[in-house]
Amino acid sequence: MRGTPGRLDSHPKFPSNIGASNKCLFPVHIQANLEDELVKEALRMGVDLRHYSKQVELELQQIEQKSIRDYIQESENIASLHNQITACDAVLERMEQMLGAFQSDLSSISSEIRTLQEQSGAMNIRLRNRQAVRGRLGELVDGLVVPSTLVTAILEAPVTEARILEQLQELDAKAAAVREQEARGTAACADVRGVLDRLRVKGKSPQLHGLFVPHIYAVTKIHEFILQKIYSFRKPMTNYQIPQTALLKYRFFYQFLLGNERATAKEIRDEYVETLSKIYLSYFRSYLGRLMKVQYEEVAEKDDLMGVEDTAKKGFFSKPSLRSRNTIFTLGTRGAVISPTELEAPILVPHTAQRGEQRYPFEALFRSQHYALLDNSCREYLFICEFFVVSGPAAHDLFHAVMGPTLAMTLKHLESYLADCYDAIAVFLCIHIVLRFHNIAAKRDVPALDRYWEQVLALLWPRFELILEMNVQSVRSTDPQRLGGLDTRPHYITRRYAEFSSALVSINQTIPNERTLQLLGQLQVEVENFVLRVAAEFSSRKEQLVFLINNYDMMLGVLMERAAEDSKEVESFQQLLNARTQEFIEELLSPPFGGLVAFVKEAEGLIERGQADRLRGEEARVTQLIRGFGSSWKASVESLSQDVMRSFTNFRNGTSIIQGALTQLIQLYHRFHRVLAQPQLRALPARAELINIHHLMVELKKHKPNF
Repeated sequence: MRGTPGRLDSHPKFPSNIGASNKCLFPVHIQANLEDELVKEALRMGVDLRHYSKQVELELQQIEQKSIRDYIQESENIASLHNQITACDAVLERMEQMLGAFQSDLSSISSEIRTLQEQSGAMNIRLRNRQAVRGRLGELVDGLVVPSTLVTAILEAPVTEARILEQLQELDAKAAAVREQEARGTAACADVRGVLDRLRVKGKSPQLHGLFVPHIYAVTKIHEFILQKIYSFRKPMTNYQIPQTALLKYRFFYQFLLGNERATAKEIRDEYVETLSKIYLSYFRSYLGRLMKVQYEEVAEKDDLMGVEDTAKKGFFSKPSLRSRNTIFTLGTRGAVISPTELEAPILVPHTAQRGEQRYPFEALFRSQHYALLDNSCREYLFICEFFVVSGPAAHDLFHAVMGPTLAMTLKHLESYLADCYDAIAVFLCIHIVLRFHNIAAKRDVPALDRYWEQVLALLWPRFELILEMNVQSVRSTDPQRLGGLDTRPHYITRRYAEFSSALVSINQTIPNERTLQLLGQLQVEVENFVLRVAAEFSSRKEQLVFLINNYDMMLGVLMERAAEDSKEVESFQQLLNARTQEFIEELLSPPFGGLVAFVKEAEGLIERGQADRLRGEEARVTQLIRGFGSSWKASVESLSQDVMRSFTNFRNGTSIIQGALTQLIQLYHRFHRVLAQPQLRALPARAELINIHHLMVELKKHKPNF
């Protein structure tokens, strides 16, 4: 719309506050008007403000009149617009009334919804409460009420039927539920407990329906059934493993008794312990007695020691000695008893062995007896844990209640046998059998035998050490002058030691024991001293050395063949053999070549001390040595070789000694050559008669024996 004509404040060229002079506002805003750009321009150009004001007012009047004419021309449109606005106001008023009615209706609906929600929440709470009560009551009723099928099955079905086990499991669950409700103070359980008290004695009418009627009869039937199975163990020639396996199928029966009738469960357990303990004791006592009848008749006695001479005589009433004492010091095939295949082989059957006239050493009988004990004990322990639902100390105690008498009997028999046992190899093999059986029991997860194994070892170790000490003492106290005629061949006592030591070392290598090595070390020291004492009985040093070398070589050969080559015994005897062999070679070369040896040593000493000029006076001696060696060395070497081969029983050892002697002879002659190369002896005419070293080596090789 256009501005109102005649208004100075609406003119675009002047600010609105100029036209306000008629309102007495000019004095107030004079400063602001003076700041106006138009006013500033007018003042700067020198325009007459009055004239200019009249001109502006005239223009405003013209504009106002023009605006009035425009309004008159648009009056119809303005009137139409007014009518339209009025109609819109009416429509909007009606809409406002309708929305107000809707708001009122929605308010009432919202309150109804809130009411329904409150009612629904209350109904849900009541529903949950009723469902919870129904569940609790349902559990209580299900726990107290027994279906007729369960009652019929328990009262009428045989115990061996498959369904009776299912019904017993259900009944046991119900009985547990009743006990739980009683603990919570449920009043309804008092009525059930009254039924229990009235029906506790067998013979009451079974027509009363409730939980504990089948409970009483189930206990009675299970009690009779398990007792019959236990009594079946007592039948002669019964394989008790079969009824044991059958009992395991019904192990829930005992669990049922344990949860409902502990007194009855204890009675069954006590009956089982009494029956099985007697059966095991009877079986192992009988088996052990029959087993000992197939032992070798000839066993080691207290006089069968390493240092006892074979020519020792016994009294008139003494028992006959072993045909050969060497057999008790030799391992032979006895070591196979601790091999993996033989260790868990089937046990010996005594009557079969008696029919075949077979005999066994003690360690084989010990292995068979204790393998049977191990096998039965492992099976028994696992059965006790599974059937009687025990573990830890409780299983250990129950196991020893069953097997205790048998284990005590076995220990007593072993103690009695060891008191008169002098076979160290047998005892040592038994020790290693026990160590291996202990490991097998651990792998089978049967710790109940740990104490027994310790007790067995507590019997075996002291006896083994005692026998070993007796042998040590026998060697220590042996008088070489009482051994009869002596020769340079290996002595039978050293052979016994070699066999015995190699046997123990080879066994001990499987499961090393430091105490055994210490005892063997003591025995070795005594044997070495014994060999030196016997060697001292020979008059010549050469015979002494031959005797020492033969014995050291024999002991070393046996030890290397049957024990580890890196053992302490092998190392010790190897050093002794090397030292004595070197001494023997020097002793061997001394008679034919002693002069040559003495001269070479003297000459080398003079040369070393810077006194080589003194060699000029040895020309005659050197000439004699050169010619003597050239004329006799072949015969001397031949005689030497024959002497060595006659002296040593081991051809390989003899060959080695000959080779060492010839090597040392070549080295000696080579040193002789170097002495003669000195300026003092270089012009000696006899040097032309020296034998060429290479020629000597070729000739000496011809005397080397080949075996």
